[in-house]
Amino acid sequence: MKLNVNTTIEGQKVILVPYRKEHVARYHEWMQDPALQEATASEPLSLEEEYDMQRKWAEDDDKCTFVLLDKSRADTPGTGSHGGGMAGDVNLFFNDHDDHTVAEAEVMVAEAASRRRGVALEALQLFMAYAVKFLRVTKFRVKIGENNAASLALFGNKLGFVEVSRSTVFKEVTLELPVEGAVRQQLQDRAEQLQLGVYDSA
Repeated sequence: MKLNVNTTIEGQKVILVPYRKEHVARYHEWMQDPALQEATASEPLSLEEEYDMQRKWAEDDDKCTFVLLDKSRADTPGTGSHGGGMAGDVNLFFNDHDDHTVAEAEVMVAEAASRRRGVALEALQLFMAYAVKFLRVTKFRVKIGENNAASLALFGNKLGFVEVSRSTVFKEVTLELPVEGAVRQQLQDRAEQLQLGVYDSA
């Protein structure tokens, strides 16, 4: 998405940075892992295809992606110095043709050393606040594999998403979080405190 092509968002544990070509090689390594492929419902791509995907996503107004940097880890070789090592990513997909203010969210923490430390939670809290303020999102939606207990707990218990449907065919659960009432106020308050930066001068 062009809007966030040079935007960074810094939290206590993570820094969200735009997905750039220097991130593709490590991302490609992650996506060779069958467990991550299953968790993200992704098909393995060639390195050339990953570079092509990165270029397309940077121009696609229906997708917003940030790479998640873990501030407790050293910068990933080849990606410059931006305050942390690559640990995963967060995405929003605007694929509801009836309502472009509905966004499907995804988070992936690919580095084992960055898991179970609250990294995914903080990344989503920052990302969702950004999305409400700058992308005018009015509802978040997630689709999670029914056996992915960690993600179901993250979205359902910690972020307040509510189950709206289950697919026995795809073996996945759909949860939603309308941006209204106390949820809206909380996200708006967090949005006003976002530490935004510029990637190319970081």
